[in-house]
Amino acid sequence: MTSPMMQQPGQAPQTQWMQAPTTPANCPPGLEYLTQIDQLLVHQQVELLEAFTGWETNNKYEIKNSMGQRVYFAAEDNDCCTRQCCGKGRPFDMQIMDNAGREVIHLNRPLRCDTCWFPCCLQKVEVSAPPGNVIGYIAQAWSICVPKFNIQNAEGQTVLKIEGPCLTCSLCGDVEFQVLSADGSAQVGKISKQWSGLVKEMFTDADNFGITFPMDLDVNIKAVMLGAVFLIDFMFFEKEQNKENTSIGMA
Repeated sequence: MTSPMMQQPGQAPQTQWMQAPTTPANCPPGLEYLTQIDQLLVHQQVELLEAFTGWETNNKYEIKNSMGQRVYFAAEDNDCCTRQCCGKGRPFDMQIMDNAGREVIHLNRPLRCDTCWFPCCLQKVEVSAPPGNVIGYIAQAWSICVPKFNIQNAEGQTVLKIEGPCLTCSLCGDVEFQVLSADGSAQVGKISKQWSGLVKEMFTDADNFGITFPMDLDVNIKAVMLGAVFLIDFMFFEKEQNKENTSIGMA
């Protein structure tokens, strides 16, 4: 009889990965995990150098299911000069990998404006799965009072909309962005920036997010919604020199 594996004292807990389901037809490789999920948790890793010095490092995230099993790991791919000079508005490539270390989703954010005063050059992130095969976009919509985004398919058609609150700073509670139907008439999910505790909120920009969406939503659109989390994190919750973003609306 095989004895169960025991964690030794002082040993880091082993990461438990979600077991890969059978890949359905016409599903991009690596997105089969999303067919069985209606909720994702995104945890940004704490970078000690950044916390103590304010020196911006590449962001890294764990993406888990509701059972706490890791589904993906995401890592920003950027150079030092861009991170320090452009701050939260920096362009980036984000690599999202499965448990085999295979890149299954790629995000590309070019350098653009994020203010309502420049409506012709707002934020847009391209989502590919696998890399090189575009499956959709997150496009910032022009708005003064509240953050708004369109979730688009590969053809650029709006499938879902995201609408955030007027005040996006975290005041001892969650910050919710509603996910709406294409016509904006019904809420079908949400993206929540979760309160992480006073110390972590004050001294780091390591954020936690939750995403909910319909179970039967197209896996491509689920992947695009996951990409929206990273854009929202950079735009509203990425601290510069450990200072919180307290702006109102999109001004």
